[in-house]
Amino acid sequence: MVYGNSRSVRFQDDVEVAKLSAAAINGDSGMIKLKYKIDGTHIPETSTAKTTAGKSSLKAKVLSRVFSEDYERVKKKILDPRGPTIRRWNKIFLVTCLVSLFVDPLFFYLPVVRNQVCIDIGIPLEVILTSIRSLADVFYIIQIYIRFRTAYVAPSSRVFGRGELVIDSSKISLRYFRKGFWIDLIAALPLPQILIWVIIPNLRGSTMTNTKNVLRFIIIFQYLPRLFLIFPLSSQIVKATGVVTETAWAGAAYNLILYMLASHVLGACWYLLSIERQEACWRSVCNDEKPSCQYGFFDCHRVQETTRDSWFKSSNITSFCNPDSRSYKFGIYGDAVTFDVTTASFFNKYFYCLWWGLKNLSSLGQNLATSTYVGEILFAIIIATLGLVLFALLIGNMQTYLQSTTQPEELMKNLYSKGFPWISEETIKRHLCLDLVRRVPLFDQMDERMLDAICERLKPALCTEGTFLVREGDPVNEMLFIIRGHLDSFTTNGGRTGFFNSCKIGPGDFCGEELLTWALDPRPSVILPSSTRTVKSISEVEAFALRAEDLKFVASQFRRLHSKQLRHKFRFYSHQWRTWAACFIQAAWRRFKKRKEAAQLRAKENPAPVQTHQSLQPHQSGLSVYAARLAASTLRANTHSGSDSDVVTSLQKPAEPDFSVDEE
Repeated sequence: MVYGNSRSVRFQDDVEVAKLSAAAINGDSGMIKLKYKIDGTHIPETSTAKTTAGKSSLKAKVLSRVFSEDYERVKKKILDPRGPTIRRWNKIFLVTCLVSLFVDPLFFYLPVVRNQVCIDIGIPLEVILTSIRSLADVFYIIQIYIRFRTAYVAPSSRVFGRGELVIDSSKISLRYFRKGFWIDLIAALPLPQILIWVIIPNLRGSTMTNTKNVLRFIIIFQYLPRLFLIFPLSSQIVKATGVVTETAWAGAAYNLILYMLASHVLGACWYLLSIERQEACWRSVCNDEKPSCQYGFFDCHRVQETTRDSWFKSSNITSFCNPDSRSYKFGIYGDAVTFDVTTASFFNKYFYCLWWGLKNLSSLGQNLATSTYVGEILFAIIIATLGLVLFALLIGNMQTYLQSTTQPEELMKNLYSKGFPWISEETIKRHLCLDLVRRVPLFDQMDERMLDAICERLKPALCTEGTFLVREGDPVNEMLFIIRGHLDSFTTNGGRTGFFNSCKIGPGDFCGEELLTWALDPRPSVILPSSTRTVKSISEVEAFALRAEDLKFVASQFRRLHSKQLRHKFRFYSHQWRTWAACFIQAAWRRFKKRKEAAQLRAKENPAPVQTHQSLQPHQSGLSVYAARLAASTLRANTHSGSDSDVVTSLQKPAEPDFSVDEE
């Protein structure tokens, strides 16, 4: 429509157009975007609105959700979860997690039993482990930072296609805080370093014997979150690349490493529990030799004390706590005391404990002769259960991995014909397209047979940026259902001066609705309908196309298309109908305003002849009434000039099918 002296007016039928910035909308057409009231009065734009329109609109609305290839403007701040950077980092972090899971149980080897019947902490091993552990903690901190800067796929866009990326940093942070952050934070805390460098040095004396319990609790408390992080991380790598490793031997080694890791953890726990059982034997002897014996004597820092030395010379603790004497029941920890594992060097005791864990994990704990201690029995039950589960998973995963990587191509080709008849082109296409078709408001009320018929006839289509899918006036030969990308749909109403209507089409939308009117007609014409709009892709577009002959066949087979409810839906969601309705309503409103103004003008003019009739002569009053009526008619003629009747008549009402004639 044309208002006053304005050059052009842009109709915005679609509410999604409001998400575009002013520069993005006006950059292609070179037109000036003005705002008008419904009666045609121009609304001036404030300076604040002009400033914020260019700054906040594009960032807050347009860039809140993008696809992987559309986020170039923010790629320095936000990372693509499916990009090469995240894939590379996930593999690096997976290796770091495995190293961390290997290092943490080594803290159980810090307590060392000396020949003087005391427990000490190995300082060289303590320094090495804290250095490696601190380096691994740095990677966990980096992982937290990366999670704060990694976009995620919007759940609402996972219905079809690859999904839209949410790149709003506030939304990313809020989602990360809700799930995942606290587990990552617990995994990144330097708890073992604080324990052995801050807490243990302050627990000398009688409380030194309790440090093993604290050490075991802290390590297990942090080991479980770190172990939990491996499974979603492996799933992300498999989802991005298909497999964790590219070769069969590497995949088998990866599963074997997990089995060896469990043996490593069990061996470390067995070593620490062996020291605790040995100390429990010392305490039982100390209880019999009180008051000359104290629990603090088992701290190696008190070996040089006189009272401790005199007690050790007079005590029979070494003979009583010997497994060969059978005076004390060591149970499954007897080998650690018999073979001096608790007093051996680090490498000797580590490999022995690793072998002990692997042996009992593989044999499901069948060779374990436990005592009556409840804790010892529970530990043996855990070994048997864990060994059964891990051994089954190891064999199953290795077999599946080797089969999947060495599978012949002929077997994949014969899946449909021999073992899996449900895998077919039709079922796969239905799985991919059914939710997409249901999202179209025009088809959401159709039955399953109708939707299946549409899905079977959909063809994939790919359009590059800047491609004109259809021009105004050209015949429409297909409907497009957009999966990914955006298109600009605009019309000039047949090249009419000053008329321009534009809207944006995105994922879940469709274009080419002119074919619906043509296909729904019981007696359609052979000539395809002409497009009322020009559709141009503004990014790379993936879509499914429904050709005219396929749509005509579906419409002829299913009479439910010819319902009144569907006709109303078609009118509401059709851009052509919405444009015509907007123009019709505005024209009717302006006619109403002009008639109202004319009525107010006549109301002001009617009292004037009455007053003149009372004061003037009869022939003078008649001339005055005639002159007043002539002026009013002239004013009304001027007012009606430039009416909107030509606008409405030029914008023809869209055609719709006539269902009064049934097909024979």
